[in-house]
Amino acid sequence: MGFKDKVVVVTGGASGIGKSISSEFLQAGAKVCIIDKKENPYFIGDLAEEEELRTFADKVITEHGRIDCLINNAMSSTGGLKDCSYQDFNYVLRVGISAPYMLTKLFLVHFSQGASIVNISSSRDRMSQPNTESYSAAKGGIAALTHAMAVSLAGKVRVNSISPGWIDTESKMYRGSDALQHPAGRVGNPLDIAHMVLYLCSEKAGFITGENICIDGGMTRQMIYHDDFGWTLKS
Repeated sequence: MGFKDKVVVVTGGASGIGKSISSEFLQAGAKVCIIDKKENPYFIGDLAEEEELRTFADKVITEHGRIDCLINNAMSSTGGLKDCSYQDFNYVLRVGISAPYMLTKLFLVHFSQGASIVNISSSRDRMSQPNTESYSAAKGGIAALTHAMAVSLAGKVRVNSISPGWIDTESKMYRGSDALQHPAGRVGNPLDIAHMVLYLCSEKAGFITGENICIDGGMTRQMIYHDDFGWTLKS
């Protein structure tokens, strides 16, 4: 898709979906700059801390002079109403919303013409389980931030988001009800997301901006009723 020597930033790129995204860009010939609290070959840092974001951004610009793709993937979760403190809730928002916003500002004058930003949201931006307020709030926020930035950066940078559903990052084999509750017939894997990220960053997606794409095997499209097609609610 034409990524040779492109400069790509991936937050949270040391594991899970982020690692898969980084690997796919590397295989396509891109220069990948990772920021993650976990061990990685480029920059170890906490996205919740502004000074670490500034240090990271300075390193990228000093070494490469421009940025072609920014993938805001990093995320944290500290529960919800039952057990999440005010400080912990705000930490999740700093990682999930404030960091993507700040990195966009820091790279603003360094984006190449036709650059792309892809924010990783979640199907939790539209549905929830109990006690997931911190995660759901951040994912809903990044989905809204996406269309706001798409308008502000119109004509220079395309901005889109992806909302993954159930993605298995541990290479497990899910069968039975876990798989069958997805109309696609299986649980997702990180490459399902990585492939869409590369597509959205490519010229093939040149007419797509401000969009949120849900990749969940159709799970959020399936209506469920008690005692219908074998579904049973247990209180």
